[in-house]
Formats: sequence, structure tokens, C-alpha cells
Amino acid sequence: MTPLFGLIVIGDEILSGKRTDKHLAKVIEILGERGLTLSWAEYVGDDAPRITAVLRRAFDSGDVVFCTGGIGATPDDHTRQSAAQALGVCAVLHPEARALIEERMREGARERGESYEPERSDNLHRLNMGVFPEGASIIPNPYNKIPGFACKGRLMPGAVYFVPGFPVMAWPMVQWVLDTFYARWFHLAARTEHSVVVFDSQEAQLTPLMENLERQHPGVSVFSLPSVDHPVHGRHIELGVKGPSDLVPAAWADLLAGLHQFDANLGPEMVREM
Repeated sequence: MTPLFGLIVIGDEILSGKRTDKHLAKVIEILGERGLTLSWAEYVGDDAPRITAVLRRAFDSGDVVFCTGGIGATPDDHTRQSAAQALGVCAVLHPEARALIEERMREGARERGESYEPERSDNLHRLNMGVFPEGASIIPNPYNKIPGFACKGRLMPGAVYFVPGFPVMAWPMVQWVLDTFYARWFHLAARTEHSVVVFDSQEAQLTPLMENLERQHPGVSVFSLPSVDHPVHGRHIELGVKGPSDLVPAAWADLLAGLHQFDANLGPEMVREM
């Protein structure tokens, strides 16, 4: 069975509006390129107890979860310690992460024309970026070598993958995780979404039709997306069905038949392969 995928975005800068989140749309795109879908997403600020609670739910979910942000070494970076608390384990310096961080510090010193001083206080502090929950594995970072980390969930096949908040680092790391561990689920079953613009109707009028379709077509989901100020169609409802490509055509035919029964005013159709 294909696992469910979730996303957690951490950072006060997102909730305050100082930064606009780019991860949600990109993770949906990355998953979609592999025939996968995002099941849920959650945002949380830089509040350690809240992060711990969110991560505890993620570890208990059995889902594959990507978590972005808060894995640096400044006082407002709580994700690493919160992950350890959520799992009930100690946070320890990961030996492979330490080696990678030290390698990056040596490179940085060479680039600046300086000698590398491993015992200097700021260099010792940077090692905190490699303190992960006990038992974690690392996620390689192709941008600057400072790794992310992964922790198994309490239910299989669940796991939480922690990556930086910077898109230039996070997105290649998400792709690496998927291509390394989840390729067996890529494009297992084609999925289709087929919808139509419905004018001059209310969702309450369409609800009985939607309920009947879901009863008659197990495995297919029926959705309605109302708009009041669409730039092209104005006030309307996008009504459609989505699911495995071999099941959608029959459900779509019944949806159209139901709409024609009460002379619905229909606009253009839309088909999206997923």
C-alpha cells in the first residue's frame, strides 16, 4: 500500500508574513512528478512545546512526513530537540554529521584564507547542527554538506525527514529521500481528476448528487470548489471526481447525467492527470 505523505513547515517568519512559504507548492510538485500526492500539511511557529506536539503526532501517524525549518543552531531553532522529546530519546552528536560539518568548516576556512581552528568557540557551536535524536540517520545536503536527519515513526512505514528551511537545500534533499527510499511506489496507479464549471447552483443543491456518486463508485472522491470572484468564470462551482484513472470515467458519466437531470448550467470541463 502506498504510504501517505505529509508536510510540516516550521518558522515564525512564515506565520508572521515576513517570508512566504514556498515549500507546500514545491513538495506537491515533487511528489506529483513521481505519481504521489500530499495528504496533509501543517504550519507551526518557533514554539518548542507546539513543535514537539506536532512531531509527536507525525511520529504516531504512520505517514511519511517532510519537516522543513528550525534545524540550525540559533536559539530559535527548536526542531532537533523537539524531535528528540517527541520520540522520548536523547539528542546526541551524530558522528557522520560531525564529520560533514567539520569538513564544511575546513572548506570555509580555506575559502576565507584562514586556518581552521576546531576548538574555537564558534566552530564548536556549529557542531550543534549535528545533534540529532538518538538513532537518527542523516540526509545529505548537496548545497553545503550540513546534513538533515531522518527518524523512523512508531508505525510502519512512517518516518519524519528533517530538512532546512532554505528551499535551495530542502528541495534536493526531499527529492533524494523519495528517490532513495520510496521509488517502489512511483507511478503505481495513474490517477485522474475530471471536473466541470457549474453556474447558477448552490452546493446544497449538489450535495445529494455528490453523496450518491461516492456510494455508487467506491474508490472515487467527489469534490466541489466554489468561487465567488473568479477572474474568468465569476461566481461558480467546480464540481468533479478524482481517483484511479480506470474508475473515474464511469463516475464522471454519472456526474454529468445527474447534472443534466436538473438542467444545470455548465461551463468548461477540466481534466488533470496525477
